[in-house]
Amino acid sequence: MNTEHEKIRQEMILLLPRLRAFGWSLTRDAAAADDLVQLTCEKALRALSSFEYGTRLDAWMFRIMRNSFLDERRGPRHLALAADISEREIEDLNGAARIEDRLELRAVGRAMAALDPGQREVLMLVGVEGLRYREAAEALGLPIGTVMSRLARARRALAAMLGRSDDTTKEVRHEG
Repeated sequence: MNTEHEKIRQEMILLLPRLRAFGWSLTRDAAAADDLVQLTCEKALRALSSFEYGTRLDAWMFRIMRNSFLDERRGPRHLALAADISEREIEDLNGAARIEDRLELRAVGRAMAALDPGQREVLMLVGVEGLRYREAAEALGLPIGTVMSRLARARRALAAMLGRSDDTTKEVRHEG
């Protein structure tokens, strides 16, 4: 086996938690997110020869995941969208959190679920995963300006839903 391919496979394993988080942001369902992660990994492994070494593996896999999700939505086996975070998922994400933290997390989860899917995708990739605007644009197949405007709208919408003023959503720029 090619040592580069083996290195990529090891990096994929390290990406699994991030892939699951992005999958959940798309599907809003833990089981559907796990299925989407599995499908993404299978497709990535089959297409490993098309991966450009020296580029970001995470951005490549996020793009595969998003495209797979969109393909599923267009197909007969539509992945379900949940409107809320279950108490168990909150416990999993924030084990020993105090009640206030769990309530805040629940509110943020509901606000994220209420976002337009395009805004939620951009917010997850830039705000949570730390991709630069350019990398998120490449992963989503969008112009960089669209990524920036969706991110700004998502931040404003979250601030409004969570009852915060716009100054609390000052962006951390991920230029480039």
